[in-house]
Amino acid sequence: MSPLEQLIRDEVRAQRPRLMIATAAAIGVTCGAALLLGLSGWFITAAALAGLAGPAVAHTFNYMIPSALIRLLAIVRTGSRYVERVAGHEAALKGLGRLRPRLYARLAEGRGAIKTLAAGEASSRLIEDVDAIQTRFIRLSAPWALGAGLLVSAAMAALAHVTSAVPLVVGAAALVLGSRWIAERWVRPAAGDRQAAQGQLKARLAELEAAVPELKAWSLEGWATAEVARVAEASDAAALTLSRRAGYLMSWAGAVTGLTLAGVVGLPVILSPVPPATPLIAVAALATAAGMEAALALVVALRDAGAARAASARLEPLMGEAETGRVGTPAGTALRLSPARPEIAGGARVRLNGPSGIGKTTLIEQLMGLRAGDEGRMSAGGLDPARNDVDVRGLFTYAAQEVSLLDGTVAQNLRLADPKAPEARLWEVLEEAALAERVAASPKGLDMPVGPGGAFLSGGERRRLTLARAYLRTAPWLVLDEPTEGLDARTEQKVLHRLKARLDRTGQGLVLITHRPAGVALCDRVVDVVEGPGATPSPLPVCELGQTFRSQDAQLRD
Repeated sequence: MSPLEQLIRDEVRAQRPRLMIATAAAIGVTCGAALLLGLSGWFITAAALAGLAGPAVAHTFNYMIPSALIRLLAIVRTGSRYVERVAGHEAALKGLGRLRPRLYARLAEGRGAIKTLAAGEASSRLIEDVDAIQTRFIRLSAPWALGAGLLVSAAMAALAHVTSAVPLVVGAAALVLGSRWIAERWVRPAAGDRQAAQGQLKARLAELEAAVPELKAWSLEGWATAEVARVAEASDAAALTLSRRAGYLMSWAGAVTGLTLAGVVGLPVILSPVPPATPLIAVAALATAAGMEAALALVVALRDAGAARAASARLEPLMGEAETGRVGTPAGTALRLSPARPEIAGGARVRLNGPSGIGKTTLIEQLMGLRAGDEGRMSAGGLDPARNDVDVRGLFTYAAQEVSLLDGTVAQNLRLADPKAPEARLWEVLEEAALAERVAASPKGLDMPVGPGGAFLSGGERRRLTLARAYLRTAPWLVLDEPTEGLDARTEQKVLHRLKARLDRTGQGLVLITHRPAGVALCDRVVDVVEGPGATPSPLPVCELGQTFRSQDAQLRD
């Protein structure tokens, strides 16, 4: 059983009391509908015939009891439907409310296919795909409701003639089986295409939204609008195809229902030497309509199940394989960056050297287990970070080259690294990142908003805030990717001077990527990253490490 399927089953099990209530209410809906329609058909027809027979017959016709029963059944059906909707949807929403965070937690682990998933695509998976799975909860009552409603409808149809129940049972079976075939053959693939198109639309919108300043600078608003229209058109086309194929399903349901009604009404007339009483024919016809309506609920569930199964198919690869044991965590702090090189002991200061585009960022992200890599190439704390059954991220605290900030306050962005950090600790890391003076000058201090993506801060301030965040987390290795990019020379010297003092005080190891001369002297080891011989093209650079470690003076000039 896949991890996703296990999660869904766990939530279904947790919501079983509500789902049982919803099932009982659904049975009440179908049975109440069958009895209500059948009794209404008899009452209306019998009352009409009594009226046509004359005042004397009409005066003796007892309409009080049937009308009271009709009202009672209407109340039962309405109340049951309300309970079914409340209990069923409450179970689904509570289940999804627990499923989505658990799924997000697995995605946030950063293992498997999620490592290469775009932000917009991940959003689509967590919203549309998870919403589609709610059908897995709601449709659980449909088979039970169909069985009960069909049983009551068949019994009422048999009042006209015993053969009237046969077309009803055969028609309901044909409706369900045919609908299942249509759903699998036509609806499910279209549902999968629509889910994929929705994900692509969200991903493209996220990409273009992030590039708005550049698009404006280059007067590319028209191109961006056309690009959105192109992707949206593909999404709309997929949605239209799904609607059309769902229409095939409902057309089949309508055709089968019509033929079934004809058989229920016509068969007794053909087979019985004495035609059944007209009120009983009305009972059979309307009871059949109720029974087919119950079957139609299952048809709708089958239609929606296509989207649910397509959503599950898209989510399952992100969940990885079922866990057979606990995730391994490092026992040490040594790093090995190449199979041919010795380990680098904790506390060392290492700079990755090489031209832009050679793959230095890729290398460190693979080392930290943030990006997929080949097994057996490197190790962290004695474990292979490329394996899905290990987690080496506890060894590292990271300030990436690409700045990522939440739309919140300075304190909220810092506490991503340590949610329980006291204010004194926040000021300490801000001071080490040469940002404390700027934050203290704000009337709101640590509660100063940074804006969407840090829009209220300058580029250098955003970088220093992410650097302070990296300082806040306690880890054996500090990994910095171009930490002084965008800083003026004086601020850069101040940041590096305080970084050196921090490393001297804590003994924390450093893995540094920088092309700026001022940061070179921080490290006493350099690893040259060069393109490996015979490397094959791939979406990610395939790199090997140079064979040379060289020492440098770890002196930083003020």
